[in-house]
Amino acid sequence: MDSSIALILLQDGVVNGAIYALLGMALVLVFAVTRVIFIPQGEFVAFGALTLAMLVDGKVPGTAYLLPLLGVVCLALELLRALRARSAAGLPKALATCVVLPLALLWLTVTYAAPGNSLWLNMLLTLLLVIPMGPMVYRIVYQPLAEATVLVLLIVSVAVHFALTGLALVFFGAEGWRTPAFVSGQVDLGFTTWSAQSLFVVATCAILIVGLWLFFGKTLYGRALRATAVNRRGARLVGISTTMSGSLTFTLAIAIGAMSGMLIAPITTVYYDTGFLIGLKGFVGAIIGGLASYPVAAAGSLLVGVLESFSSFWASAYKEVIVFTLIIPVLVWRSFSTHHVDEEE
Repeated sequence: MDSSIALILLQDGVVNGAIYALLGMALVLVFAVTRVIFIPQGEFVAFGALTLAMLVDGKVPGTAYLLPLLGVVCLALELLRALRARSAAGLPKALATCVVLPLALLWLTVTYAAPGNSLWLNMLLTLLLVIPMGPMVYRIVYQPLAEATVLVLLIVSVAVHFALTGLALVFFGAEGWRTPAFVSGQVDLGFTTWSAQSLFVVATCAILIVGLWLFFGKTLYGRALRATAVNRRGARLVGISTTMSGSLTFTLAIAIGAMSGMLIAPITTVYYDTGFLIGLKGFVGAIIGGLASYPVAAAGSLLVGVLESFSSFWASAYKEVIVFTLIIPVLVWRSFSTHHVDEEE
């Protein structure tokens, strides 16, 4: 290995690590607010990439049909809640968000989908199709179990992962998809040359991370999420709805997943189950951060990306083993350095 190869591997590692950093931060966010280890995070990476790829190809993506199905289930749950409470409060909002919005997006997608459309408009439509799934998944699966133990929520997350993987196979098929690069060309940095696409991915990830920092530090909703993460009972006592916090958290997490999927779509071929492995690598970064620290999770994710890149050069057949083995010393260290804290009742 010479310096030129090392710089190429470092570039690849930084690009992958930036994606893993976004996913790791999303996992930390979901766990801190809802105590859910959100294993299906990777599935929404695949949803974002595959939806964009099908729109670029001029086809109607499966998410356009999946969204109304999830909406119908959400509406049924809201109707059941209204019958039990004998109150129609919230039903108009549920009807608008669970039925009207998904059907409007389906109509828009069927009308709009055609080869040659603007890549940026396709990206916007992809976000509109994928992001509403966040609060729907939370309402269907996690809201009824909001007070369950972490172990129960973990088991449910595994079940959701398998369900979403099966749905992805049904709606997208088994073939792989790829999109054209958002930007083309090379950028000379003096000591090395980076592709414009790689710089675009890293810059976009940096902007999203800064945006999340501003959201949590400068906005009312961001501070509400921080309060819920610190103490759920205390948040309820001061009037913060933990249901709202959970729904908003899942919305942000799925938005991050969809953006990550669109960013990797020009770099690698994406299949219906590709997101799981990508999400696991983001999970390794989140574990390095103790599922609590955003900066450490981001730094750990960058480490995972660089380690994966250099491992693919030295021992490509074992690169996944090397990456996931990294979690063992981290867990051993945390087992000795972390004090036991009883779970909040």
